[in-house]
Amino acid sequence: MAVDIESANREALERLCRARPTWTAVRSAGDALALEERTLLHSGPPIEWPRMCGPMQGAVIGATLYEGWAADAEVARKLATSGAIQFAPAHSRGAVAPMAAVISRTMPLLEIEDKANATKSWSFIGTGFGPQLRFGGFSPEVLEKLRWLRDVYAPALVGALEKEGPLDLAATMAQALQMGDEMHMRNAAGTALLARFLAPPLAAVVKDAATLERILRFMTRNNDQFFLAWSMGAAKAAARSIENVEGSTVVSTMARNGVDFGIRVAGLGERWFTAPAAAVAGSYFPGFGPDHANRDVGDSAIMETWGLGGMAMAASPAVVTIVGAKSFSDAVKTSRAMGEICVGRNALFPLAALGEGSPTAIDIRRVAESGIVPSINTAIAHRDAGVGRIIGAGIATPPLEPFVEALGAFADRYLG
Repeated sequence: MAVDIESANREALERLCRARPTWTAVRSAGDALALEERTLLHSGPPIEWPRMCGPMQGAVIGATLYEGWAADAEVARKLATSGAIQFAPAHSRGAVAPMAAVISRTMPLLEIEDKANATKSWSFIGTGFGPQLRFGGFSPEVLEKLRWLRDVYAPALVGALEKEGPLDLAATMAQALQMGDEMHMRNAAGTALLARFLAPPLAAVVKDAATLERILRFMTRNNDQFFLAWSMGAAKAAARSIENVEGSTVVSTMARNGVDFGIRVAGLGERWFTAPAAAVAGSYFPGFGPDHANRDVGDSAIMETWGLGGMAMAASPAVVTIVGAKSFSDAVKTSRAMGEICVGRNALFPLAALGEGSPTAIDIRRVAESGIVPSINTAIAHRDAGVGRIIGAGIATPPLEPFVEALGAFADRYLG
C-alpha cells in the first residue's frame, strides 16, 4: 500500500493543534454511551476481572454496590468472578476514566465537544478529598459521595450550564498553563478558573443555602485536582480527531490499567499494543512507600497524548515537587526531550521556558529509533482493593516495547 507518512503525520498534528474542546453537557453514562446493564468501562487497555489490579477490582466492587447489583462486597466480588459483568475499556466508547476508576450506567459524565474536528468525548467526574472509587474504594463513604454527585451535584451542573452556556476548555486550559498548571498532576489554576466560571450560575440555580455551600466547598477545598476531569475530557476529544488517520504513526491513545500499559496508533485504528505497566518513581505521603504502591494506572495519560502533562513540565515549576522531580531544570530538560519524539509543537500551549509550543503528536518511529519514551506525570494508588486513597505522585516511564511492536505492525500493514 502506497503511503505518505509525513503527510499523514502533518494532518494528525494539525488536527490536534486546531482542536478547541468545549464543555457542553452532563449526561449519564447510560444515556451518553448507550452503556448496557451490567457493563463497566475501565481505564487502560482491555483487561478481565482475574487480571485486574487491586484498586481496579475495588472500583468494580464499588460500582457494583453503587448500581445496586449486589448487597455487599462479598456478593459483588462473586458477581464479578462469575462473568456476569462485562468489561470494556472506556476508550472504546470515547470516554476516559482516571486512575483505577470504572464507569457504570447511572454515573454522570462530562460531555465535551470539539466542533473544530467534529468529535465528542465523555469523562468520569472525581469525588474529591478522601477515599474514592477511582483509587479502588468501596466504603459507605465512597458510595455516599458517588450518589451525592449523581443526585445533587450533577443536576446543579446541568442547571449552571443552562444558565451560563458552554465553557471554552481550550481557552481555560491555555490560561491555566500560563498560571503554572501542566494539566495532569497540577490542576490548581484550572480548578480555580472552573470555580470562578461556575460559582455565579450555581448561586442562581441552587436555592438551598446548605446545598450550595456544600457544592462550593466540594469544588474549592482540598480538591485542587478537580479540573482534571475536564482537562482529560478535552484531551480525549482532541485525540479522537486522529483515530483512523490512514498512514499516520502518531499515537492516538496512551492508557494504563494498573497491570498493562497500552497504546493505539492513528494509522492502526482500534488495535492495542501492550506491555507490563511501569512502577512509578516519585514521592510518597507519610506512612507509605513503594511497597504499598500499585503500578501505573489510569486514562489520564491522554494528557501527554495531547502534549500536556509530562510533555509540558517546563510550564509548571510547582509540579516538580508534586511528582518528586529533582529540579525545575530537569523539568525543562524533560520537555526538550519530549520534543524529540513528537511531530511538532502546539501553539495553543506555549512553554515560556522553551520559547515554543508544547511538544505534540507522539511519533512511534521517533520513539523506537531514539529509545526515548513519553514521560507521564501521575498519581500513585495503593495496591490493595478497598483502601481507595492516593498515596503519592511521581513520574512513570512506560515500556518501549508497545511502540516498537506498533511500528512493526505499521510496517506490515502499509509497507508489506
